[in-house]
Amino acid sequence: MIPYGQDYPDPLAEPGHDVLDDVHELVARFVAFPSDHAAVAVALWAAHSHLVDTFESTPRLALLSPEKQCGKTRVLEVLELICAGSERLSDASPAYLFRRIGAGVVTVLLDEADAIWKRGKADESAEALRSIVNAGHRKGSFVGRAHPNGNSVQLQQFPVYAPVALAGIGNCLPDTVLDRSVIVQMRRRAPGEQVAEFRYRTARPEGEELRARLATSADSVVKRVGDPWPVMPTGVVDRPADVWEPLITVGDLAGGDWPALARAACLAFVKGSRDDSISVGVRLLQDLRGVFGNADAMWTEVILGKLHGISEAPWADWYGKPLDARQLAKLLKPYGIGSHLIRIGDDVARDTDGSTWRTRGPDTASPRHPTRGDAVTTTTVDVTSVTSVTRLASPVTLVTPVTHNPDDAR
Repeated sequence: MIPYGQDYPDPLAEPGHDVLDDVHELVARFVAFPSDHAAVAVALWAAHSHLVDTFESTPRLALLSPEKQCGKTRVLEVLELICAGSERLSDASPAYLFRRIGAGVVTVLLDEADAIWKRGKADESAEALRSIVNAGHRKGSFVGRAHPNGNSVQLQQFPVYAPVALAGIGNCLPDTVLDRSVIVQMRRRAPGEQVAEFRYRTARPEGEELRARLATSADSVVKRVGDPWPVMPTGVVDRPADVWEPLITVGDLAGGDWPALARAACLAFVKGSRDDSISVGVRLLQDLRGVFGNADAMWTEVILGKLHGISEAPWADWYGKPLDARQLAKLLKPYGIGSHLIRIGDDVARDTDGSTWRTRGPDTASPRHPTRGDAVTTTTVDVTSVTSVTRLASPVTLVTPVTHNPDDAR
C-alpha cells in the first residue's frame, strides 16, 4: 500500500496538481465560500465527476444556506462549466431524471431543492426523486418501473448512478440525502469580501478548457484508481468514508499539496457534521423535554407554540411553514409515541399514547451542537398520571401511515 502523502506512480498529467490548482482558483474566484476547506471540497468534487465510473460510490454535494443570495446557484453555474456531462436543472420529473442518467455521462446539478422537498408534503414525485438521489450514490443501483403493454406489463430497470449536486434554502434536503453528502453551509459575503463578477460569455471558454484538461488528466490515471485505495484519515469510517474516499483518491492522484488538502478538508467536514448534526426525531424529543419541563399534560397548540419559539430549532420554519400537529405526530410515531383524546374538565385534548415517553440526549433541553457519539442520557417523563385527567375510551391516532408508490407514468 502506498502511504499517505506519497505520489501515485502515474500522477495526473501535466502534472495533476496544476489542474486542480486551476479548478480551485476558478471556483474560489467567483464564490465566497464559508471556508478554505469548502473550496477544496468543491474542486475535488468537480474533478471526481470525470472519474466517477471508477468509484464504488459518488458523494452528493449539498449546498445549503439560510437565505437567498449566498452563492449556491453560483457554485452550480461554475460546476456546470467544468464537470463531466454537466446538466443544471431547476426542476426535473423522476421519469426525466432516471432516463437522462441512463442516456449517458451526466453530472446532475439540481437547483432550488427546497421547492422539491417540503417536509409534511405528501408528494409522490418528491419521494421518487429522493429515491433516485439516494440510490444513485452507489454504483450499480437501479430503479424499476412497470410499463403497460397491451394485456401485459413490461418490467424495466434504469441505472441511476451519477454525481449529483443540490442547492437549496434552509433544512430542505431529506436526512437520507444529507447522510450521503458533503454539506457546504453557504452564507452571504461579509462586508469587504470580494469575488469576481461572473458572466457566462467570459467564464465559459476558461471553464470548457479546464473541463477538457480534467478529462485528459482523468484518462491518464483511470487505471490507477483503487491501486491502491487511499488511506483514510483516522476516525473516518462507515458512511463518511464512503462519502470522502472518491475525493481523497482524486487528491492522492493529483499529488503536490492535494493529498494533505483533501484529508484536511475531510476531517473538517466530518468533525463539523458530528458536531452540528442530529437526527430530527432525537432533536424533537430533546426539545419536547424542555417544553414539558415538570408538566404532566399540555395542549397541542401550547406544545407547538413553545417548539416554534425555540431559537436555532427548525420547528418554526419546517420547510416553509411552522410545524403543525399532524407533522408532530408523524415525527413521533417511529418512537412509539401516539396520541389519545383525553378530557380535562369540560374540554377535550390530546395526550400521548402510553404511560411514558422518553427523550434522549444530553441533559440540556435543546443542545446547539449535540454529538452522535456522546453517551446517551435517558429521562422518563410521566405525562398521564395526573388525576384530573380522564382518558376517553377510544384512542384517536393523529396520523394515518401513507405508503408512497412512485409512478413515472406522468
